[in-house]
Amino acid sequence: MTIYSQVKFVTSAPDIRHLKQDEGVEVAFAGRSNAGKSSALNALTRQKSLARTSKTPGRTQLINVFEVNEQARLVDLPGYGYAKVPQDVKEKWQKALGEYLQKRESLKGLVVLMDIRHPFKDLDQQLIHWAVASDIPVLALLTKADKLKSGKRKSQVLMAQEAALAFCGDVTVKAFSSVNGIGLDILENTLNQWFGLDTPSS
Repeated sequence: MTIYSQVKFVTSAPDIRHLKQDEGVEVAFAGRSNAGKSSALNALTRQKSLARTSKTPGRTQLINVFEVNEQARLVDLPGYGYAKVPQDVKEKWQKALGEYLQKRESLKGLVVLMDIRHPFKDLDQQLIHWAVASDIPVLALLTKADKLKSGKRKSQVLMAQEAALAFCGDVTVKAFSSVNGIGLDILENTLNQWFGLDTPSS
């Protein structure tokens, strides 16, 4: 049991005007539509269907908010880059994503999820550059790490860590798998720091 297994869904919003008051601490999860955001949130919370997973990438078209406690929230942002949806729909939810990132005062950390086999695509880099410019720490999780053998996984992580130096900011790169729990302890401990929680993850 961890504090994150008590997380509960609060609301879905099309944009920041429909979110609750901008106070406390929020940590946002962002990534391409096929990066495994929902699976990561479900693994973190030990809840199989907290965040909906789909065989069709890009189903997260709203800002979804989950409560850790009264002053701490996890925010699942709309996936970007991949989904086969009409252009006007895509533009609408990309605007919601941008607004949240630029205007949400309670945002204190950003978890960027990228497929370990294809890290740091253009949109990922834009997102991280923005976070660094805004003094928001970034945890870059290289997802689907279970799909690579140990040696290849290590070399991909090292390559990505070197690439991350170019951002010149607080950017940590780690391997992650929602299937076998690689990196889950790092995710929990990072969130604990950002939320100011003393509870050690177990």
